[in-house]
Amino acid sequence: MTPDLTSFKRIVIKVGSSLLVDPGNGQLREDWLAGLTQDMSSLVTNGAEILVVSSGAIALGRKTIGLGQGKLKLEENQAAAAAGQIVLAGAWNKVLRAHGLTAAQILLTLGDTEERRRYLNARNTIRTLLRLGVVPVINENDTVATSEIRYGDNDRLAARVASMMSADCLILLSDVDGLYSVPPDKGGGELIHEVTQVTPAIEAMAGSAGSELSRGGMATKIEAAKIVVAAGAHMLITSGRVDHPLAHVTNSGAGTWFIPSATPIAARKKWIAGALEPRGSIVIDDGAARALRAGKSLLPAGVTSIQGDFTRGDAVTILSLAGNILGRGLTAYDCKGAHNIIGARSNEIETILGYAGRTELIHRDDLVLRQED
Repeated sequence: MTPDLTSFKRIVIKVGSSLLVDPGNGQLREDWLAGLTQDMSSLVTNGAEILVVSSGAIALGRKTIGLGQGKLKLEENQAAAAAGQIVLAGAWNKVLRAHGLTAAQILLTLGDTEERRRYLNARNTIRTLLRLGVVPVINENDTVATSEIRYGDNDRLAARVASMMSADCLILLSDVDGLYSVPPDKGGGELIHEVTQVTPAIEAMAGSAGSELSRGGMATKIEAAKIVVAAGAHMLITSGRVDHPLAHVTNSGAGTWFIPSATPIAARKKWIAGALEPRGSIVIDDGAARALRAGKSLLPAGVTSIQGDFTRGDAVTILSLAGNILGRGLTAYDCKGAHNIIGARSNEIETILGYAGRTELIHRDDLVLRQED
């Protein structure tokens, strides 16, 4: 059965340059963007959180500063991105405001989703924006990123964002309807409606070329699918060459769905439980242990002692007073900060540390409990 867009609670929507910008005149396609935003607003009204990964800064900027057509040097791309980001952010701000929504701009590089501390900072910022009802509009930070620290396409950036934020759906709006058994330009292929596993045969269907304005192609979308499905989220490739593209999906079921075998939370918990080496341990009292089993986060007030040398975001083992392993989690503090707030109440943390730190030592989303015998 084709998934229903209204069933998802956190959706990342990736919009490419070739959809946002008219390749003939380099101008923003305002009517199309307004239609997409109306679709997004309907999903928000239905209870979904929306994140946008939007290309278009370079395409808009090269027109703004008169760089014209043709291949650009790295520094020209960066200059175009600097000018185009203002135009792009302003466009999203305008269309979202028309539906009572607030936009926030986030610029990321590869390191922001690879290096642990920067990953956590980005995730916590975006999580806060979503909690406040704001729509994050995310793009690669082309102004400062060099070839060594770039994604190079926003398909994979969108996949990393979806994984980082435990989204349950990523929608890649594309130049084509979805994945075909044979690249559409060769003819004779059939649209693949559902993929439950990315096999070599699926990868062979992808081809490689992107459009003039887009640096991605179907191959990058398949790479994105691997990331997203592993994180427990659905992914949809569908055409953005229609007005109201999200409503079109709801009405027609058009596109290619990639189906995960687990939920985002289950996939993340599995990663925490098995893929990370603990860097220390935290001993908690019986009251804190009961709170964790009831689905609560670990607060400093329930901690009795800490061992190990760990940094913020590292995995640590959680122990009972008797020394039994209760679970594992990702700590919001380094070992020094955690030591300083042992036994402290949440309203005492700022006084102790000199800054307003996290309320939780380990957030429940970053916590996996051991199954009791």
